[in-house]
Amino acid sequence: MSKPENNETELDKKNLDFILDIPLQVTVELGRTKLLVKDILQLNQGAVVELTKLAGEPLDIFVNSKLVARGEAVVVNEKFGVRLVDIVSPNERVEKIL
Repeated sequence: MSKPENNETELDKKNLDFILDIPLQVTVELGRTKLLVKDILQLNQGAVVELTKLAGEPLDIFVNSKLVARGEAVVVNEKFGVRLVDIVSPNERVEKIL
């Protein structure tokens, strides 16, 4: 009986290896706003665009346009990064859809 389980485990590993190489689009959202076309046309270097999120609020992390986590901005080797502070539960993801 152990042989079928071993074959299933090998098959599961092959299936998992297959999906591990699928590329996903990861987006970190700092905030949003709505502007009129005339306001966008008046933007210039140094302009400040106010966003809906407050300073210190968690950033939203999306995978393929679906909210999956929240985090905080960090600097790593002079590059911006995000530290995950909360993973969105599957139930919460379903509630966002409905």
